Amino acid sequence: MHFQKPKGSVSLPEYVAIHGQDRAAKQLNLTQGAISKALMSDRQIYICANGGCIEAIEVRPFPARK
Repeated sequence: MHFQKPKGSVSLPEYVAIHGQDRAAKQLNLTQGAISKALMSDRQIYICANGGCIEAIEVRPFPARK
């Protein structure tokens, strides 16, 4: 199932293509390995920049299956 991305955001792959995994990880207070794993898992993660603050939002069904 595919969901519509949050308004004013870019997907994690798009963001990484522009800024690189290392910079994205630092901005989100994550490791480069966590970014790499998220990219490989095909999760629907979007990056929102709001007033200089960067945050990641994951869209997934509720209830989520593990």
